[in-house]
Amino acid sequence: MTSANEAAEPARTDAGGAPGEPVLSVSSLVKRFGAVTAVDGVGFELMPGASLGIVGESGSGKTTTARILAGLDAPTSGTVLLAGEPVTGRSRRDRLRRARLLQMIFQDPYGSFDPRQTIAESIAEPMRLHLPGTVKDRRDRVAELLDQVGLSARAGGSLPRDLSGGQRQRAAIARALGIRPRVLVLDEAVAALDVSIQAQILTLLDELRRDTGIAYVFVSHDLAVVRHITDTAVVMRHGRIVERGATETILRDPRHPYTRLLLDSIPAPGWDLDRVARDRRVLDQAR
Repeated sequence: MTSANEAAEPARTDAGGAPGEPVLSVSSLVKRFGAVTAVDGVGFELMPGASLGIVGESGSGKTTTARILAGLDAPTSGTVLLAGEPVTGRSRRDRLRRARLLQMIFQDPYGSFDPRQTIAESIAEPMRLHLPGTVKDRRDRVAELLDQVGLSARAGGSLPRDLSGGQRQRAAIARALGIRPRVLVLDEAVAALDVSIQAQILTLLDELRRDTGIAYVFVSHDLAVVRHITDTAVVMRHGRIVERGATETILRDPRHPYTRLLLDSIPAPGWDLDRVARDRRVLDQAR
């Protein structure tokens, strides 16, 4: 089991756990849907303030893994520890503790907002559920978060449908940060955005990680995005991790044929589509 690189910031201990210990530890994770094994023996650790990429194509098991981390799917077997304590149970205590420590950002955040609530109301809602404080405390925290993610007070007073995709993603980040979680899971969080907006969101996420010490699990098929935002990465294929290590090392000197195939599939000068197709057939036959 390989740990994600520890960031320079000291580990936060306000929500449990101790400095120097993983904030997230996943062991022997399995998820079956009938006869199909979507996740098969996945394990990794994430240190406070670090950023781990989970890379793979559609059907690799990366999104199912993310959903298990967030409690949206229950594992068939295996453990997930947050700040040293298991959270794979379905009790109310487990659900509340998981939500307090780990938040998830989706590819399209529109569906996760109540269309009848303003953005400011949606950001305040998790704080009302998880943190003590007055209405004024929450109002002040919402204003702070909007400013932190580059949204105006006017945007905070808007309904989700009135914002652009990039603005909604910023609002989703603000809402997730409101209760000061230890881990943020981002599932293809910039995939639906224009390239220029992607760059803005990635820069924002990088700044927030440095400022707050939050740790990221960044799920993506886009190797360029993973290279920009993560310290370490795991590559998944058919539900299993086939390669892991420092992100730059994996992308510069891949060891597994599947990782090399992912890199070779990126269009570039001299790109040989026939060779890529041939390599994929060989890899599929060797499965």
